[in-house]
Amino acid sequence: QVQLVESGGGLVQAGGSLRLNCAASGRTFRTYAMGWFRQAPGKEREFVAAITWIGGTTYYADSVKGRFTISRDNAKNTMYLQMNSLKPEDTATYYCATSSILTGTAGQYDYWGQGTQVTVSS
Repeated sequence: QVQLVESGGGLVQAGGSLRLNCAASGRTFRTYAMGWFRQAPGKEREFVAAITWIGGTTYYADSVKGRFTISRDNAKNTMYLQMNSLKPEDTATYYCATSSILTGTAGQYDYWGQGTQVTVSS
């Protein structure tokens, strides 16, 4: 079992920045990659970014490339999502998750956090 806890969400104006955190605990040694997804009301869950735990290879959705940066701190078992130049369309609940491969497909992630709300006002 892996437990994931997201934090760092909040309300920000368009153009602003936020940093999301995802703290992992439990059997994290089995995790190859971690990712961020988001879901807005009435919409499907959408891939945002992913990173391998070893090596730090990253993968981004086109919609966030150049604005968001994913990173991890192995010593702290924590993954981050630095979000800059935020837009109202970035408003969603953001979730972190673990996977055995580096992928943007939600179905290939096994453990999920409870989510943290990000609201971007125009």
